[in-house]
Amino acid sequence: MQFRTTSAEATREIAAALEPLLRPGDVVLLSGDLGAGKTVFTQGLATALGVTEQVTSPTFTLAQSFQGRMRLHHLDVYRLDNLGEVLDLDLPELLDDDAVVCVEWGEVVIPELPRDFLRVRISLASPREHPDIRMFDVDTVGPSWQARASALAEAWHVHSPSGVERC
Repeated sequence: MQFRTTSAEATREIAAALEPLLRPGDVVLLSGDLGAGKTVFTQGLATALGVTEQVTSPTFTLAQSFQGRMRLHHLDVYRLDNLGEVLDLDLPELLDDDAVVCVEWGEVVIPELPRDFLRVRISLASPREHPDIRMFDVDTVGPSWQARASALAEAWHVHSPSGVERC
C-alpha cells in the first residue's frame, strides 16, 4: 500500500484509522529518516487507543509505555548499536505483554520480532519544496497482518482525511 499525507494531522488520522484492526501483541515497525513522522504516527495511534498522556519520541529513554483501551509500548531503537542491546530493552517481555508495540527505527530488531508485523516506511517527499508531504509505503508481514490487509486498505480508504492521497 502506498499513499501520502500533506499534514501532520493527516498522518495522525491515518494512524488512528488503524486502531480498530489492532490486536493484543501486534507490532508496528516504523522506519524513515529523522523528522519523517514516526512519532507523529504513534501519537495518532495512541490517541485512538485512548491514551491521554503526551506521547513524545523515546529516543533517550528507548521505551515508553502508555495505558489506553489497550496498552501501548513505544520504542525507539535508533541508538542501539547491535542486536544484543535489545535485551536491555526487555523486548521479548514487551512483546509478550498483550500490548501494541510501535518500534521506531525497528530494522535493527527485525530478527527479534515475531513473524507478524506491520511495516510502515515514511519518507519526506521533497523537504525543501513540500516540507509537510510524507510518503507512506506499508507492508503486511506474516499471516496475521496479511489476513487483515484488505481490511487495512478499506480502513485507510474510508477514514482518509482530506490530506491523504493514494499513490
